[in-house]
Amino acid sequence: MLRIFSVSLLLAVPALAERPLPESLTFTGRAKFDAIVQKAQRGNWRKLPIGDRIAKIALELEGVPYKGFTLEIHDHVESPSVNFLGQDCWTFFETCLGMARMLEAGKKAYTPDDLLAQIEHTRYRGGRCGGNYLDRLHYLADWYLDNDKRGVIKDITRKFPTERMPPQCGEMTRLWKHYRYLKHNPALRAGMAEHEKRLNRLPVYMVPKAKVAAIEPKLRNGDIIGIARNTPGSYCSHVGLIIVDDAGRRRFMHASTTYKKVVIDKTVSEYLHQFRKHAGILVGRPQ
Repeated sequence: MLRIFSVSLLLAVPALAERPLPESLTFTGRAKFDAIVQKAQRGNWRKLPIGDRIAKIALELEGVPYKGFTLEIHDHVESPSVNFLGQDCWTFFETCLGMARMLEAGKKAYTPDDLLAQIEHTRYRGGRCGGNYLDRLHYLADWYLDNDKRGVIKDITRKFPTERMPPQCGEMTRLWKHYRYLKHNPALRAGMAEHEKRLNRLPVYMVPKAKVAAIEPKLRNGDIIGIARNTPGSYCSHVGLIIVDDAGRRRFMHASTTYKKVVIDKTVSEYLHQFRKHAGILVGRPQ
């Protein structure tokens, strides 16, 4: 029954909205995309549970160089985009999720537009991008909420021992000079501030760092792990995926600023204890 529900949601994803920007800006690394698709088709990854499919795709991206601000591709126009040659933590997990969902269609051939349609569906509020920067789900807590409502993921954080996080969104309006769109479009800052106020009114929960080791065995391949922070700015400072290794350990795979590439890191609990600012995790399970 869950499988049927997932397929029906996937088929309901609308085609990519008319592209406002050229493919030279919105899609980088076509050869890598094609190679992963071909490998997935040969291995019939489409038949795997979505979490295992996500893990397969993630492993193909191991070693991709870290590149920050890969979502900021234009001064004024917002558009879905993908970069297989350089990724940050957000675009890494999002690309894996998008490709996994795309492959479920079972097409003989896939194009960049097929993946961009999936990216549009998950990256933007309500699944649609109208070219406005504020269409995008900029904060991970907001991304979890919106994609949970639409059946893309299930936020299972509260199935585990949790604590409510204090309101702390405000990073983007405070550090607007670091964001290309906010820097070039001052009128957007007030709207961003309203989104932050809305998020600060919502209940956001995390599994505290001290309790993650105990719940680790319940995590699965492809689970989306938000790294909660204990400093003001946003609820989460990082994000990655669960990869279950041959020994059954739940490893944290992410685009790392430390290693400057996509890596399979320590277990989630071990990773958390490396940094004081890490307070715990949020868990999203793809559907």
